[in-house]
Amino acid sequence: MFKKASEAKALQRLSGADRKKLKRTAKERFPQVSDADIDLILPPKTEITVSKFPNRSLVYGIEGGYPMLFDVDGRGNEIFPTVFALWKVPDLLPAFTLKGGEVSRFILGGADLMFPGISIREEGMPSFLSGKPWAVKVPGNPAPIAVGVTTMSSTEALKAGLRGKALRITHYYRDSLWESVEGHYVPNAGFFEDVVYGDPASSSGSQGPDSVEDFGDVHSGQTYGYAVGGDVEVNDVKLEQDPGASNQSDMKNETAEQITSDMSGLRVTDNVSAEESNAEKNQQALSSEEVDALLDKCLLQALHTTVKDKDLPIPGSTLWSNHVLPCRPAGITLDIKKSSHKKLSKWLQSKSSIGLISSKEDKHKKEVMLLAVNRKHSDYTSFKPEKLQPQMVADNSVSTASESQPQRPTLEVVEIYKSSVHVNPILGALGVDTGRYFSASEATDIVSSYVENQNLVKPTNKAIVVLDATLCDALFKGTIKKGSTYPTEIHNKDLGAAFLSRMQPHHRVTRGSESAVRKGALKTVQIVTERRQGNKKVTRVSGLESFLVDAEVLASELQKKFACSTTVAELPGKKGHEVVIQGGVIDNLGKYLLEHYAVPKRFIEVLDKTRR
Repeated sequence: MFKKASEAKALQRLSGADRKKLKRTAKERFPQVSDADIDLILPPKTEITVSKFPNRSLVYGIEGGYPMLFDVDGRGNEIFPTVFALWKVPDLLPAFTLKGGEVSRFILGGADLMFPGISIREEGMPSFLSGKPWAVKVPGNPAPIAVGVTTMSSTEALKAGLRGKALRITHYYRDSLWESVEGHYVPNAGFFEDVVYGDPASSSGSQGPDSVEDFGDVHSGQTYGYAVGGDVEVNDVKLEQDPGASNQSDMKNETAEQITSDMSGLRVTDNVSAEESNAEKNQQALSSEEVDALLDKCLLQALHTTVKDKDLPIPGSTLWSNHVLPCRPAGITLDIKKSSHKKLSKWLQSKSSIGLISSKEDKHKKEVMLLAVNRKHSDYTSFKPEKLQPQMVADNSVSTASESQPQRPTLEVVEIYKSSVHVNPILGALGVDTGRYFSASEATDIVSSYVENQNLVKPTNKAIVVLDATLCDALFKGTIKKGSTYPTEIHNKDLGAAFLSRMQPHHRVTRGSESAVRKGALKTVQIVTERRQGNKKVTRVSGLESFLVDAEVLASELQKKFACSTTVAELPGKKGHEVVIQGGVIDNLGKYLLEHYAVPKRFIEVLDKTRR
């Protein structure tokens, strides 16, 4: 809910009675914490402020300090701690742990947490209920990176085979709420600009609160933590708790995990293989010049194979994680810090200075963007790309979060039917469950079985079915006008269609591991271009929910794709959401939905009001 920046409409101090009420509500919402923990995030002798936002949410914070709690609907029913509160009290909420630090890129990109991205301990999945607040952590770092609400219970998750959405993220590190705090502080050196790894200061990987840097007293003017801006060097950071401590060793850029899953017992064992350990030793043995050469080779391989001009511009972090790393040789761990450049931005700037690529720093995001590739450059033309087996960043960690990858899961749309009061007697006579869904062929087989069991085929004409009272009512009761005679026969070729017309039509849409069943016929996606404020064009797209397309995610993608501003608005009557794109992109938008989300062309309606 804090993906986009939003100005608070009002800011005021809480009265004494409201402070007590807020503390009681927080204690009820987070029953596992003590009163002392509540006092840590809402100190007794400080002023507490509340900010009201246009989306009705409320943010409670320490005056002159950090936001600590936020209320999604402004009614006190869905109160969550901010990451700042979780960094002060890490065990304020139960937490899911990701399979690796690389998976955090998707959470920080605004994606929800999916079950395949969660690391499950040997004792199995912890117990949880639907609609409860949970936090998200990375291995080896006690400081949570996000908070959200569970979409199902642990029992339902096990029935679903641990697939689908586990947590609907409401707030995460580096969203607009975190950005609103002056200084942009983080709790430890594991927090980078677009990814979070284990805390290098926590050698044992302890999940306890003692290894989290304390923020101190915000009213004393002391602010603890690590500043974030552009590239962050782990070796440049010294812990506040021990100013004399030596510099920490380089953090591993990737976590190699071998996942052994037993879905019957739901146990997962993570082991680092001997081969991967040898690969790490080989990486440490490479000189900075050899790492530089390997970097250049991987970049050229990516520019030849996966980086397309139509996808530019792209952020440097995306180039690194989605294009450069997958091109590294098997068994090699590629670490930019072991090169002579030390930082991704400096490396890309060096490639730009020789004319191979064009790059520019985005001052707002403080990240280098790849703008263009000079495919006539001598380095590019002289390079012969290899046919490599595709590698996945951070091994299984990123592949398990494939719901957030540009390559979309396949879409399947099936028309199904449910029994009605008209046909229930037919299903009852055959002992068929009236609560399930049927395909068209299954429904036709049911009525055919009834005809066969009751011997209703006309002896003199096998193509005619004689209607008994039950079948006649099922097909025609309520459709025959008063005074008219009910039919006594029906042709066999019309039997199936007549039976289906008396059932309730539904449709099932499946995208990857996510599936939804809805009543009625499948609704179309509507794309409309119109003029606003004189000659300005805007394009609106709605009906995305029909094909399990997340409006927020699509808006973010289209903003980068078309280099324009996008917004998401709720349709009147809670009929879903629409994405509004600045500009007339009606043709390209339809093509994008077809190619990237597999929305069938026949289900896309296009209307250009600017041509009238």
